[in-house]
Amino acid sequence: MKRLHIHLAVEDLSKNIDFYNALFQSQPSVREEDYAKWLLDDPRVNFAISSRGRQPGLDHLGIQVQSGEELEAVQQNLAAAELPVAAQKQANCCYAQSDKYWTVDPQGIAWEAFHSLQAIPLFGDDEVVQLEPASSCCKPPAADSTTQ
Repeated sequence: MKRLHIHLAVEDLSKNIDFYNALFQSQPSVREEDYAKWLLDDPRVNFAISSRGRQPGLDHLGIQVQSGEELEAVQQNLAAAELPVAAQKQANCCYAQSDKYWTVDPQGIAWEAFHSLQAIPLFGDDEVVQLEPASSCCKPPAADSTTQ
């Protein structure tokens, strides 16, 4: 079963944890000094926040899957959308090692499809892959080839 993933960059992690604890009526399933994640069933979402020097706001969206087979099926869906797709295998990010596929929607919002393989003891060094849409009609304003 798939789970929607939302990752926000925040300035004050503690204040945001308090806010989302109240909103979700739940404590984070992962809490580190620079990161918190709620795995919720209602709504079914993997909601993460981090304070790692990124501009506050939406960092990226994603779809979390439970198996490599589901990940490959989502990758096929991404390919069918005729947008660029970049693979990352065994990426270390957000206190987890995951296999991933990245794309960008026509508005320039990064989307990640991922299958987490195992927990790791550090945030990791993975970066959001920022691709440009294939069609010039939907190209976002000038973007770096990668962003953190």
